[in-house]
Amino acid sequence: RIQHLLEDAQQKGANLPLGIQIQDTLMQPTLVLGIQPEMLLYREESFGPVCTVQRFASVEDGVRLANDSEFGLSSAVFSQNFGLAMDVAKQIDSGICHINGATVHDEAQMPFGGTKSSGYGRFGSKASIAEFTELRWITVQTQPRHYPI
Repeated sequence: RIQHLLEDAQQKGANLPLGIQIQDTLMQPTLVLGIQPEMLLYREESFGPVCTVQRFASVEDGVRLANDSEFGLSSAVFSQNFGLAMDVAKQIDSGICHINGATVHDEAQMPFGGTKSSGYGRFGSKASIAEFTELRWITVQTQPRHYPI
C-alpha cells in the first residue's frame, strides 16, 4: 500500500532522493520532495516511514497547506521563533501539535486523539476515564421513608 502511494507520487513528478527501499516487511525511511495535491500521498495517511516536503511562500500559506487535509491526528511546527511557532500551532487543525519535535510522540499522562477524520474522542490519562465511562446515578434505600401526606 505504501509502495503504491510512493510510486504514484514519483510518477506524478515527486522527487524521492533516497528511492523506495522495501524488502519483505521492512521499509527504509523515504523522503518525498515536491508533493502535490494530485498525488495520492498528499491526501492519504501512509502510516509508514515517509516524510513529505512541500515548500510554501508565507506562514499563511503554510497553515493553509497544513490544514488542507481531511485528517488531523498530529502535526509539528519547527522554528527558531517560539512565539511564531506557537501562533502557527494554534492555527493548525490537529488533535496534537508538537513544536520543534516529531509528530510521533506519546505522553501517557496526556489525552491522545485527533480531529476531522483522524479522531473520535480522546484516550489516555483522565480523558480515558471520561471517554470510556458512562456516568450513572444509582441510589439504594435501606430504610423506609415516610413522606408527609
